[in-house]
Amino acid sequence: MFLLKKILTALILPPAGPVLLALFGLWLARSCKSRRWQHGGAILASLSLISLLLLSLPVVGNALMAPLESHPPISPTQLQRVQAIVILAGGTYFAAPEYGGDTVGYATLERLRYGARLARESRLPLLVTGGAPTGGRPEGEMMREVLEKDFGVPVRWVEASSRDTLENASLSATMLKAAGVTRIALVSHGWHLTRAIALFEKQGLEVTAAPTAFSTGSPSLVEELLPGGLRLSRWALKEYLGQIYNRLKE
Repeated sequence: MFLLKKILTALILPPAGPVLLALFGLWLARSCKSRRWQHGGAILASLSLISLLLLSLPVVGNALMAPLESHPPISPTQLQRVQAIVILAGGTYFAAPEYGGDTVGYATLERLRYGARLARESRLPLLVTGGAPTGGRPEGEMMREVLEKDFGVPVRWVEASSRDTLENASLSATMLKAAGVTRIALVSHGWHLTRAIALFEKQGLEVTAAPTAFSTGSPSLVEELLPGGLRLSRWALKEYLGQIYNRLKE
């Protein structure tokens, strides 16, 4: 089921989704005898390619991100009320030549940097969570390594078996509750936290959002209107799909 979900997501999201729709439209336009179907296929192909271009604009990606980034930065007062900080994994940099093997990806590193800062400010214990859903080293182990060696921050708990956010929540909750922890600050990208918080709360935890790496956009209008922001749109659309999927499962 996990692998099927990954494959379907990859085929639906850009760039694959719009490209496949465009190819299907071109096939209709060239193969169907009916003028109506030919015309419809040409329109489908054109709209798909136009949508791909629009999704690649940073201004569109930021607009899609805005509704997802609804949680403000955590305040010192909120941080004082929690018992631990939980940092969610965000991907791996596989076979990194400069590090001699797998290490954390840039999205995970953004989360670790902020989590380390919060831990130093509050002296709260840290839990890192992330497995190896596509192979390689578990993300949780790499996250601990980076926090302790590069940021000088100790990690108390490492959850290294989860494959997605749902399993992040369930497996982390087991560790935390065993230690008597029920109130946490959850560190992740702002666009990810609405869905992540709901999953952690279902495990009986009281969760305070600790978002980082907001989509702030460029001060240059030219940069905002030049293609190059497809990653933003892809992340946003993936998160919307994840929210829909979780609601259908309820």
